[in-house]
Amino acid sequence: MEKKNIDWSSLGFGYMETDMSFVATYRNGAWEEGKLVKEHTITMSECACVLQYAQTCFEGLKAYTTEDGKIVCFRPDLNASRMADSCRRLEMPVYPEDKFIEAVEAVVKANAAWVPPYGSGATLYIRPFMFGINSVIGVKPADEYQFRILVTPVGPYFKGGAKPITITVSDFDRAAPHGTGNIKAGLNYAMSLHPIMEAHRNGFAENMYLDPATRSKVEETGGANFMFITKDGKFVTPKSDSILPSITRRSLMIVAEKYLGLTVEHREVYFDELKDFAECGLCGTAAVISPVGKICYKGGEINFPSGMDEMGPVTKKLYETLTGIQQGHIEAPEGWIKVIE
Repeated sequence: MEKKNIDWSSLGFGYMETDMSFVATYRNGAWEEGKLVKEHTITMSECACVLQYAQTCFEGLKAYTTEDGKIVCFRPDLNASRMADSCRRLEMPVYPEDKFIEAVEAVVKANAAWVPPYGSGATLYIRPFMFGINSVIGVKPADEYQFRILVTPVGPYFKGGAKPITITVSDFDRAAPHGTGNIKAGLNYAMSLHPIMEAHRNGFAENMYLDPATRSKVEETGGANFMFITKDGKFVTPKSDSILPSITRRSLMIVAEKYLGLTVEHREVYFDELKDFAECGLCGTAAVISPVGKICYKGGEINFPSGMDEMGPVTKKLYETLTGIQQGHIEAPEGWIKVIE
C-alpha cells in the first residue's frame, strides 16, 4: 500500500479529511447496515436532539504501523465496551460491540494509505461517535441516531519529546458525585472548556480536579487519568466512581505489574498525599503519558523530585514499555493488539 504524500514528521494534532468515514443509522427501533462513505459532512435539522440537549458520546483510539509493516489497533474491544456504557447512561441505543470493532477495522482498511509509516512518530487517530439526529423540542431522548467513525492522521502529541508540565488545582468541579464523569459524554468536555482556558490564561498546561463532595481527593484532568509513583516504587492511580475508566491507565496498571514488577494500587488518593510522591503523570490515548513536574494550588506548590527537565525514571519505563507493545517491539498480552487484515 502506497502511503499518501505527506510530510508525516510535521503533522500536528489536528483534523485532516481522509478518504472514507463509516456511518450507521438507527431508526424504527433498529440499526441499519453500516457503510463506508466518502462524504465528511452531516446534514441535520436545526432542532436535532444533539444540538438541543447534547445527546452524544464518543471514543478515541489509534492505528499504528508496526516495525514489520502491519497496521494494528490497540485494545479496540475496550473502546467498544466503554462506548456501550456511555450509550446506556445517555439513553442511546448501543451499537453492538462486535459491529463496533468490525467498523473500526473497515474504516482503517479503507484509509490504509493514511496510516503513517513506522518510525514517523505519527499515528492514525480514530474517532467513533454517536448522536441523536432527529428533531426533539421537548426534553427526551431522540428516536434516530447516527454512529460514525472518522479517522485522521496526527503527529506526536509532544513535538521534541514529552517535557514535564505544570498544572493547577481547579476551583471548578469536573463531575457530580452521581453524574456522568465515568462515561465519555460530549457534555463532560463542554463544561471543561472554561476551566482549561482559565488554566491556560494563568500559565498552566492542565487542571487537576478534586472530588466534588469533599474536595480532598484527586480525580482526573479534563481529558486524562492521573498516575503516581511513590518514593518506594509503587504505581498508584486514583479510584472514583466519577473518573472515566481510561484504557491507557488500565493498560499501564498491567504493564507496571506484569512487565516492570511494580506493586500497583488503584485506590482513593488524597491531595495531602501528593507531596510524598516521587513522580506524577497524566495518561490517555493522545499522549500516552504526559509527565507532571509541578502542581500549583492556593497557598503553595508541589514540586516532584523527578523535576521539570524530563520524565521520571519509572514513568519513562512505563511509557517505553507501553509504546513498545503498541508498536510491536515488545510482546503484547493476549488480545491487546488487533491486526487490521
